[in-house]
Amino acid sequence: MNRHILVTGASRGIGAAIARYFVDQGERVSALSRSGVAPEGCAMSLAVDVADSLQVNEAVRHAVGELGPVDAAIVNAGVTRDGLAMRMSDEQWHDVIATDLDGAFYTARATMASMVRARSGSIIFISSVSPFIGVPGQANYAAAKAGLMGLARALAKEVATRGVTVNVVAPGLIDTEMTSDLGAAKEQMSAMIPMGRIGQPADIAGVVGFLASNEARYITGAVIPIDGGLAMGL
Repeated sequence: MNRHILVTGASRGIGAAIARYFVDQGERVSALSRSGVAPEGCAMSLAVDVADSLQVNEAVRHAVGELGPVDAAIVNAGVTRDGLAMRMSDEQWHDVIATDLDGAFYTARATMASMVRARSGSIIFISSVSPFIGVPGQANYAAAKAGLMGLARALAKEVATRGVTVNVVAPGLIDTEMTSDLGAAKEQMSAMIPMGRIGQPADIAGVVGFLASNEARYITGAVIPIDGGLAMGL
C-alpha cells in the first residue's frame, strides 16, 4: 500500500515490533524515539522527546515534508517510574504523565491536521490493561494510560465525520525490557493470565496493523485489550 506510517517509541519493544510489521507490509515508516534508533527498513528515524511539543511538531513537519501526509499514527512512546504512591516523588509522577499522556496528545494533535484535510487516517494509542487491574507501584502509569482512553474517545468524536478513526490498544503483560523491571509482580501477573503465557510484541503489532487497515474503517473509539484474558471484561 506504501502509506506513511508514523510510530513513536519505535526503538524497542512494542514500538519496534509495530514499526517492523509495517515495514514488512511495504509501508513508509517514520520512526520516532528519544534515541533516534529504528528497526531496519524504516524510511526515516528521528530523535524526539515526545514530552516536548515543539520537538514533536518539528519532527512531524519534517516527516510529512519527506514522506507525505501521515496515513496512520501509532502513538506508543511511554516510560515507567514505578514506586508506591505514598513515596512517589513529584518527578516520578510528572515524568510519566509528560511522556505517556502529554506526549500522546502532542503527537495526535500534530498528525491529525493532514488526516482531516485528506478525510482519511488512523490514530492508534497504545495504552495498557494496568488501569483496569490495578498494579501496585504504578499509580502514575495507570493514570496516564487511563487518560489515553478518555483522550481517544474525545478525539474520535471530533474527527469521525472527517473519515479519521481513533482507537486504543491495551496490552497486558508483554515480554519487553519495560516489563522485565517488574520483578516478582511479573510472576504474579503471569500466573493470572488465563492463556497461561506472557504476550509477545508481535501479538500487539498484528492488531495495530488491522486497526490501521481499510478493513477497520468502521471501528472508532474502541478499546481493544490484548492480554491473554488478564483483564477479561474491561
